[in-house]
Order: sequence, then structure tokens, then C-alpha cells
Amino acid sequence: MSFSYWRHTAAARTARQVVEAGIAARIRKVHQDSEGTYGAPMITAELRNEGERINHKRVARIMRTIGL
Repeated sequence: MSFSYWRHTAAARTARQVVEAGIAARIRKVHQDSEGTYGAPMITAELRNEGERINHKRVARIMRTIGL
């Protein structure tokens, strides 16, 4: 990856990080509401019930990132 490509895509990376921070907060809330029993599949189902279009792999990755 070149430096110019990295600079060109900086805005998209920042936007993705902001979106994922919001998703992470929602994941934490669902996890806490389930008293820590829900894993990625159930959290994905809850988020989909709330209208979020999200993949279980993304939920699992974010959960690993935030330490759940």
C-alpha cells in the first residue's frame, strides 16, 4: 500500500471507526442486558431486530476488539 493511497483513504477509515464505535456501544449494551450470556450470534440477532444490517463476523470482530 502506498502512502498516497493511505492518505486518500483516511476519511473513509475515520468514518468507519466512528460507525464501529457506535456499534461497539450497542454491543456492550446488549451484552450487559443479557447479563453477559449472549455471544456474537445472539447479539447479531438482537441488533438485526433493532433494524441494524450487520454480519455476525463483524459483531465477533468488534467484540474481540472491545474485550468481550
